[in-house]
Amino acid sequence: MRLTTILFFILFFSTGAFSQEITISGVIKEKGTEQAISYGTITLKSTPLKTKTDNEGKFVLKIPKNKIGSLLLISSLGYQPQSIYLSKDKMVYTLFLDPSTNSLNQVIITGVARATLAKENPIPVVTVSTLKLEQATESNVIDVLVKNVPGLNAVKTGPNISKPFIRGLGYNRVLTLYDGIRQEGQQWGDEHGIEVGPYNVERAEVVKGPSSLIYGSDALAGVVGLIPFSPKNTDGKVIGTFTTEYQGNNGMVGNGLHAIYGNEHWSYALSGSYRLAKDYKNNIDGRVYNTGFKEVNTTAGIKYSNAKGTSSLHLTMYDDFQGIPDGSRDSLSRAFTYQTKEGENDDIFNRPVVPKSVLNSYKQSDLNQHIQHYRIYTKNHYQVGAGDFDATLAFQRNIRREYTHPTIPEQAGMFVRLNTVNYGLDYHVPIFKEIELSAGVNGMYQNNISKNATDFPIPNYTLFDAGAYTYAKWKHEKWTVGAGIRYDQRNLKADDFYTRPDAMNFDRQVKDGNIAGAYLQFPSFNKNFHGISLSLGSTYALNDNISLKANIARGYRAPSIPEFSSNGLDPGAHITYLGNRNFKPEFSLQEDLGIEASTNDFTATFSLFNNNLSDYIFLSQLVDGNGNPIVDAQQNKTYKYQQSKAQLYGVEATFGIHPTAWKGFDFDNSFAVTYGFNRSNELKGKGLQGEYLPLIPPLHYLGSISQTFNLKSSAFSSINIKAEVDVNGAQPRYLALNSTETFTPNYTLVDVGAGTSIKYGNGKKIKFQMQVNNLLDKAYQSNLNRLKYFDYYAASPNGKLGIYNMGRNVSVKAIVPF
Repeated sequence: MRLTTILFFILFFSTGAFSQEITISGVIKEKGTEQAISYGTITLKSTPLKTKTDNEGKFVLKIPKNKIGSLLLISSLGYQPQSIYLSKDKMVYTLFLDPSTNSLNQVIITGVARATLAKENPIPVVTVSTLKLEQATESNVIDVLVKNVPGLNAVKTGPNISKPFIRGLGYNRVLTLYDGIRQEGQQWGDEHGIEVGPYNVERAEVVKGPSSLIYGSDALAGVVGLIPFSPKNTDGKVIGTFTTEYQGNNGMVGNGLHAIYGNEHWSYALSGSYRLAKDYKNNIDGRVYNTGFKEVNTTAGIKYSNAKGTSSLHLTMYDDFQGIPDGSRDSLSRAFTYQTKEGENDDIFNRPVVPKSVLNSYKQSDLNQHIQHYRIYTKNHYQVGAGDFDATLAFQRNIRREYTHPTIPEQAGMFVRLNTVNYGLDYHVPIFKEIELSAGVNGMYQNNISKNATDFPIPNYTLFDAGAYTYAKWKHEKWTVGAGIRYDQRNLKADDFYTRPDAMNFDRQVKDGNIAGAYLQFPSFNKNFHGISLSLGSTYALNDNISLKANIARGYRAPSIPEFSSNGLDPGAHITYLGNRNFKPEFSLQEDLGIEASTNDFTATFSLFNNNLSDYIFLSQLVDGNGNPIVDAQQNKTYKYQQSKAQLYGVEATFGIHPTAWKGFDFDNSFAVTYGFNRSNELKGKGLQGEYLPLIPPLHYLGSISQTFNLKSSAFSSINIKAEVDVNGAQPRYLALNSTETFTPNYTLVDVGAGTSIKYGNGKKIKFQMQVNNLLDKAYQSNLNRLKYFDYYAASPNGKLGIYNMGRNVSVKAIVPF
């Protein structure tokens, strides 16, 4: 069956007319002020039928006539939810919501079998609202989430490359979702960021803890769920926003636009963004050579809705040119230098100095990386009798080129193309005796090949994942108990991969079958991994405001392709990776205990976690017999994947005060600390020489105080001011073995900001935000900043080694709704 025929069937198989439909409508307003609540959600309970309010708070919803008397649920972030029973004599409703900051009543969709209230979920989940994303001025969406989610950190390689780490675990242990679809690129590399533009994300949810039960392998540490703007019913009106932004440190210019149009059956969404930045700067390094970027992102979606459910089709395109810093410098002036020669002819200690005109230019070096990510996917949700099902199908293509040859700039060092097909089918059984039962299958197929390249860190391979799960949730009075089981299987397969030097002494893949004198870089393999994931958790509501939570989960993760089989240089990371084909899957056993409290005046959370991992996989630097790092002519280091037992445990807490008697005032605090230990018997008691795990974040405290003033001005709607302190403790527990990591001192950053909303048009507001990050221009190096280790000297005239994080950054941002 042709793809077009399949898509036609998906979109139209449920478009038959339902003659027994009625239309209800109304408006949602804030209680007390009677201001319209835009983008509130109206849902008919126990059905997939829902709609959103428009800019004026109005909504229209078609429902089956036999649903009269059912419960209508009304919710919006920042307000207490409300429910009403539909009356056969009333078709138009005016509803009022009370302002609230009760986070326990937020609805979450990430890491659960079906949408549920946060207070009923035993695993910690943090939501980041549209307002938080709008007010943020960080360089990418992952950095925004780090500012709002305790326990979430990021390994950084410059401003636009941030890889999420949850409770000390990252890379392929944190699964990133875009609209519920696995984000699949070459995410194994240090310098491989998340291919998602920041202006199209409406909100986000972060799951802290094993989520293998729902998503399978690669969700061992948790999930970052990015939820984009999607098509919705707008009563035949075009609505959307235009975002424009400027950041002074690296001259970043960003513009984004998203527009939505829809009626009762068909709706559409279209968005696009463009961001351009030059090299960032700090008061130690000046401008850091080759950290600029140019990023383009576009998305489009179409959705069909009827009384039984919805079908949607989406397209996305991400295109990014990203600089590749290498840290080479002049030994005396510490000015950055740049590569002009190849291989043994390149003396990294005697390269020419980068001119200031180049450092201040938006034009990128020829040595950069070009990442393209394309995605087409369909999502479907329909009622089947009293139950309902979800079906997803997605195709992704990720293309990564890393240009590292100065004598032939058009020749890519690494050039890989990854195709991924994601599939999923979930069925939710009708609620029976207070039990919600869900079951599903999901997985993916991948094919990766190297194209016209000279460096081959990983082989060509195919991967097939398949998993099935069942999950049950029982709700009775104050108790919610959830339990589930899942089985996964992964197959990795590859043929022999030979390389041979060409006339210019560049390695090339042998494709003609003539392997005489060639090097077998990757012998063939056909490997199967499998595992069982389990979860059991419970919440107990002491009252409407306080919930106690406990959960124990067994997570599973198959080794990633570089961990299993890598044998070559990743030129963008400046690392030669060596894998191990004897690796076993990782299994984790994690216990979580927590308490959450939320009222109209304050919110507080406290959680403890303990995670024991068998066969934990990590990187360790290789050294020669004298203890010196093994490097090539460009000083690229060699790291080998290792496997051992490990334990991570820690504490996370938040506390916020926002008294109803003091309108607009917020005092928020978050605290997180994680400890990570290698539990290998031979490393017991070795401390820095192997007992500590790498890339463990230090103690982190974030405190902010803000005030919003609602004005009665005819022009200005509100003004907000905010001050924030970001305290990062020293990290004396690091993997010093073979000089893999070094000590990181403590540092404190201060941020301030202010914003206003200006009225225009028919009830619309233009939002302006100004933010100064690192107000005191503090020179610091995060222990999760990879650039900290980009230095080729053992000492420097100023006593500073490696590259420092970004200095003071003044940002301005405007969001214009229409």
